[in-house]
Amino acid sequence: MSIDTAEPAVTAGPSDTTLTELVRATGTTFVLALFVTLAGKPCGKLVPAAAVPQLEAEGVGFAGYAAGMMGQEPKDPDLVAMPDPSSFTPIPFVRPGLALVHCDPHVEGRPWPFAPRVILREMLRRAADSGFEVKVGAEIEYFLVTRDDAGALTIADTADTKLQPCYDARDVTRMYDHLTEISDAMNTLGWGNYANDHEDANGQFEQNFDYDNAMVTADRVITARYLLSVIAEKRGMQATFMPKPFGGRTGSGMHLHLSLWTGAGPAFPDGTDPKGLGLSSTAYSFIAGILEHACALQGVVAPTVNSYKRTGATTTSSGATWSPCSATYGGNDRTHYLRVPDGNRVELRGPDGSANPYLAVAVSVAAGLDGIARSLDPGAPGSAAPGAATLPMTLLHAMDHLSADPVLTAALDIAGPGVAAYFADRKREEFFAWHNTVSDWEIDRYLTAF
Repeated sequence: MSIDTAEPAVTAGPSDTTLTELVRATGTTFVLALFVTLAGKPCGKLVPAAAVPQLEAEGVGFAGYAAGMMGQEPKDPDLVAMPDPSSFTPIPFVRPGLALVHCDPHVEGRPWPFAPRVILREMLRRAADSGFEVKVGAEIEYFLVTRDDAGALTIADTADTKLQPCYDARDVTRMYDHLTEISDAMNTLGWGNYANDHEDANGQFEQNFDYDNAMVTADRVITARYLLSVIAEKRGMQATFMPKPFGGRTGSGMHLHLSLWTGAGPAFPDGTDPKGLGLSSTAYSFIAGILEHACALQGVVAPTVNSYKRTGATTTSSGATWSPCSATYGGNDRTHYLRVPDGNRVELRGPDGSANPYLAVAVSVAAGLDGIARSLDPGAPGSAAPGAATLPMTLLHAMDHLSADPVLTAALDIAGPGVAAYFADRKREEFFAWHNTVSDWEIDRYLTAF
């Protein structure tokens, strides 16, 4: 994320430009009408240009239960995806004439409360009611992998074998074609890609783009995952955002750089800060809110069984895990849950590659706003939040924290009741499905042990 305090340019089309007009102006032949489930699965339908006026007027229908984790049963009425023209994104580098548009799912004419984009939209309205605009930068880490004939997972670049491969210029150069194609795509879209690097684990990469308002950034995370996946597939690779695909290597995060803005400008900087980080009292209360709710927050920003293989790691082949296990904050120190690289923003390091960006931002903002509303103080930099020093050990523990946190459950239920309970129940089912599976580790350890 850029540290410039100037407001970023908005690259989306004018709000009064219709989707039909955008399709005609760009020569688009097909539009991918896209939304994501609570679990982060991208769902879409291809709509030919001739049918875009109908898409714009009526949306496009889906069987919500078939889509996945959307709070529906087979008997429920259609989930109708209504396009947001401001998110229209031509992607001819995927297929000539193709574009995508992010959608707000509706049911029977009303925004569906289980839709992640609807949840974030409502949370941003609440922030606006408090006088704040939320801006976010996201760091997307991922692995490029392949599977051999036996199904074993391996990194795509077989020459990427160094013990400390992070930033290695040779490893980056071997992936030049993939990385530069993604970079060119981001810049064509006006995202402002400013760095592409090899991350800490073999086969792991990150490609950075400028921050923007929260909804724009969340949409771009989903678009970026889609682009990374389909462009990697063209070269016989898979891009995976799984938090911990390899036990002995560093996991993949999705760090969020959060800032609040008012009509007067950024709300976080204060050069007179006695704590020495250049932050305002508003920023410190925002930090304190996140720290107080950190254990519950993890249930949303680290939402899979595999997530806790990342945060629970004690070491990696490179020597560090780079994933926090305690709810602390500090300055430009990557061991903390909340890092403060400068006075303009705070970096939340708990989210991982499996996080749904809409939900992750929504609950993070809810936690921070709660801290502001209560004028909380996080204490001195480096200290732990009272009662939240150690993050949950497993997804099950995280769901227990989430269910017991009224602020975050209210955040998930902001567009309608039942979302938080549904989310926690589905994630508990996910945990026990994993827990009830007999693994190779158990066979090796117990088969002849007794």
